Amino acid sequence: MTIRFGIIGTGHIANRFAQGLALISEQAQLAAVWNRNQVKAAAFVDQHGGVVHQSVDDLLASDIDAIYIATPHTSHAEYSIAAMKAGKAVLCEKPAATSLAELERVLDVATQTGQLFMEAMKPGFYPLYQALREHLLNDPIGPIAFVRCGFANPNVAADHAVLKPEMAGGGLLDIGIYGAFLAVDWLGDVQQTQALGRLNGGVDTFASINSQHSGGISQLYCGLDLAGSGEAMLAGPDGHIVLDEKWWNPTAATIFYKDGRKVRLEMPPVGSGLQYEAAHFCHLLATGQSESPLMPYAHSRAMIAMMDAARAELGLVYPFEAEKP
Repeated sequence: MTIRFGIIGTGHIANRFAQGLALISEQAQLAAVWNRNQVKAAAFVDQHGGVVHQSVDDLLASDIDAIYIATPHTSHAEYSIAAMKAGKAVLCEKPAATSLAELERVLDVATQTGQLFMEAMKPGFYPLYQALREHLLNDPIGPIAFVRCGFANPNVAADHAVLKPEMAGGGLLDIGIYGAFLAVDWLGDVQQTQALGRLNGGVDTFASINSQHSGGISQLYCGLDLAGSGEAMLAGPDGHIVLDEKWWNPTAATIFYKDGRKVRLEMPPVGSGLQYEAAHFCHLLATGQSESPLMPYAHSRAMIAMMDAARAELGLVYPFEAEKP
């Protein structure tokens, strides 16, 4: 079964996704594209293939099986709901929604329609991440009880969506959500979250987050006004793991055992790296599953709940939330 994808949005991440689809052509095919800017949509199709549609409704009415949503954060929920109601499976870029309340509306529709819905959180599908999981089954360091990670990037263009409060900009939803995934994936549900940080121009430009999980403690940071490294560390009673910089595109990790042994794992991804999550999604759809065991609804809920709690601590309210009665 070859899954026919439609893509909503034609920015950088959509280009990476299309490049990934080309690497799994036996499983997936780019069939349709929509962007508000039809010139950009046409250029995207010229490069990657597919057919340009004049509206979202036309795209959703076409002969496709699934939608990949690669638009700004504030439209993720709207397009996800529309796609599932139109009978399409949905792979939605992170964050799947701007708040837990918004995410619940999306998941309610997923349950009602029975359509496959998955948040596109790429790290867990990379070969290195999977190899690390497998290695620890055979040569463990005990249960992971502490996760530390973060990244801060001050090299953001002044007109970028991440600096616009009306588009749910800020470091938390753009960068911090990755750290939330790592923490939730290894430590489980969130019980308490504390945050310190600063706001500038209506978005969070730096945040430091401590959370208590069912399985341990996480320490995360994210920012847009400092230059911070991007490695991660996972600690257990019998050793710890360091994931190399840009851990969210995991390529290598070192496991340090308390007995002095050191194990190095290196598995650079092929191409854009987004084919791994796409292949998993295609398998789920082809086998009639409606929820991913690797990226379940519980993960998405816990991740955005962490971001909600951090925003509350920082006093960050997006303009579209403040406008609601």
